[in-house]
Amino acid sequence: MRLLTDAGPSLAAHQACHGQLRLANRQAIIDEVDHSGLLGRGGAGFPTARKMRTVAAGSKPVVLGNGCEGEPASGKDHRLLSSHPHLVLDGLQAAAHAVGATEAHLALHRGSAALPLVRKALAERRDVVQVTVHEVPPRYVSSEESALVNLVNTGEARPTFTPPRPFEQGIRRRPTLINNVETLAHLGLIVRHGADWFRSVGDPEEPGTQLITVSGTVVEVPTGTTLKALLGKLSGLQAVLVGGYFGTWVSAAQAHDLTLTHRDLRAAGGALGAGIVVGLPEASCGLLETARVAAYLASENAHQCGPCFNGLPAIASAVKALALGPWDDATMSDLDRWLNVVPGRGACRHPDGAVRFVWSALSVFAEDVARHRAGQPCAGIQAPPVLPLPRPTSGGWR
Repeated sequence: MRLLTDAGPSLAAHQACHGQLRLANRQAIIDEVDHSGLLGRGGAGFPTARKMRTVAAGSKPVVLGNGCEGEPASGKDHRLLSSHPHLVLDGLQAAAHAVGATEAHLALHRGSAALPLVRKALAERRDVVQVTVHEVPPRYVSSEESALVNLVNTGEARPTFTPPRPFEQGIRRRPTLINNVETLAHLGLIVRHGADWFRSVGDPEEPGTQLITVSGTVVEVPTGTTLKALLGKLSGLQAVLVGGYFGTWVSAAQAHDLTLTHRDLRAAGGALGAGIVVGLPEASCGLLETARVAAYLASENAHQCGPCFNGLPAIASAVKALALGPWDDATMSDLDRWLNVVPGRGACRHPDGAVRFVWSALSVFAEDVARHRAGQPCAGIQAPPVLPLPRPTSGGWR
């Protein structure tokens, strides 16, 4: 266990466990991160050092830590910020020093229970770079990186069209390094212990440990851990959701030998995403679970692009009809057409993620699809919901 130590949230306990943060020269830090092989822990798994080099080469760079955790099935970032805020703040300072930034930001969802703990931690510190905390509206796409930049720039947390990407032109058109808080925590340890220490566990191509939320419980495991080892057993499960609501369903049989690496999951048509794993019991209905999430994702669109505003509600309605009826072949034809025309046309990746999630369900639950279309829905439609969903969002984008 490297991130979830017993240090505790106070600065004194943190330093007693990890020692003082001593920063080497800028280039040495980026080189060490490069050698460590650290990949971003927020979703896409982009090499952290590559992003740092790009931002460091720009003029007046800025850093921003993303602790919003927009995925309803995730709890890792909240756990990290609540129990080890100083490790995240160390990483934020190390990132700022490495890229030459004199301005740092940290974003959390409004109402997060970690907010007072983070503010208390900041009050204990005497950092070189001042950190501004931003409270982000608790909407699914408000924590998308362009939405966070837009929030700092305009006060409105809506995604914007890219390019340019934030590392090219972000906050006030300056190159902006945006990292998930787990990535920053790893960075805070790498600058202390070095790349070889970080690489001493985990998959050689994607080294280190990672925080995974397994059906609501946060664990820290080496990269490369198999889904079977993570879940303990796969008997009694019909499928596993990997990567959250922008992730994919995989069958229990397929999950047996899959590892928690971007490499393996991409080869299987999936994604590690925000590090979420949820097992679906055999007694549940995968189509109904998918319909619930599809409706949620449709309701969380930013109301500014046609693919989201029109396409996602239509897709959600069709999946609901498939799960609960009434159903006809025209609806299936429409669903297939919408799933093909929506991706790649929005300001952000929200429609792409939603479509990927639904496509995977139609594949993994193909037998259920056939039964439902034949008017013989599975008994699982009466089972309690498995995938967590927040209450409907009532607030706006500010």
